[in-house]
Amino acid sequence: MTSNFIDYVKINCRSGHGGAGSRHFRREKHVPLGGPDGGDGGRGGHVILKGNAQLWTLLHLKYRKHVIAGDGAPGEAAHRTGSQGEDAVLEVPLGTVAKDPETGKTLLEITQDGQEVILVPGGRGGLGNDHFKTSTNQAPDYAQPGEPGQEAWVVLELKLLADVGLVGFPNAGKSTLLSVLSAARPKIADYPFTTLQPNLGVVAYRDDQSFVVADIPGIIEGAAEGRGLGIRFLRHIERNAILLFLIPADSPDIAAEYRILLGELEKYNPEMLDKARVLAVSKSDMLDDELREEMEAELPEGVPALFISSVAQQGLTPLKDLLWQTLHSKRVTLS
Repeated sequence: MTSNFIDYVKINCRSGHGGAGSRHFRREKHVPLGGPDGGDGGRGGHVILKGNAQLWTLLHLKYRKHVIAGDGAPGEAAHRTGSQGEDAVLEVPLGTVAKDPETGKTLLEITQDGQEVILVPGGRGGLGNDHFKTSTNQAPDYAQPGEPGQEAWVVLELKLLADVGLVGFPNAGKSTLLSVLSAARPKIADYPFTTLQPNLGVVAYRDDQSFVVADIPGIIEGAAEGRGLGIRFLRHIERNAILLFLIPADSPDIAAEYRILLGELEKYNPEMLDKARVLAVSKSDMLDDELREEMEAELPEGVPALFISSVAQQGLTPLKDLLWQTLHSKRVTLS
């Protein structure tokens, strides 16, 4: 089955040619020697990216390999400017990044609903002959041609915009946690790689407030080098304000698992370590008080940690409180 979540497309964009300027002279009855009155050519159409908060995938662009804007019209008599070429507007989800496929350089980012940015500019229209009139040349018989449009291959990548990103190995319980925290209904089963695409969920908080959590497909050791599914989705974590590490209580070594996950993020992008982090030990309903105390002493230092159970609905309210407080303090710091 083909997934509807598409977060990478490569498209060929061609902006419109500018219209040529006009070489017209005013000719009317009783005005036999009217001067130049050629209008300017119209601008060629731009290729534009526009943010649309209702979109969450690049699926609608998957099979649209060529995007062509309209050409500008030539100038006309009586100083009339030619009409502009029709812009080609591509609506994309928030979090879309346009890159040069050769260099990997980021060209632009779309982060706001309704935001419009020119991806490939159209050619300028040529000037009409009226612009070239001088004291020594009252009747210039030439005008500028329009500038040609531009053509470029562009890669569009989607980086999900979410407040909290769930990080963990496959089968850590990330999808289950998202399903109980929010109204999202990701696929859940007891085997690795159940989640094959990111899922977003809106978590309702106190006083009608909310925050967004992203469930990212499980990371495996070596993901930053391209192993497994993780590398394909690591970029979705880049925009999250908080990283929520989820490690099951039956893990043989929670601290070691945390270090491996942190190491994969660091290898992919060292700036990941600058993000706020929270650790949740999932499936904790299987622990008694004595075992929990033993595990607490072995948890990694420097990261706030909670024991939770999605199935038994244990520790979820304290987790939401901690995430909200961390998110709020992060926003205050950034502002």
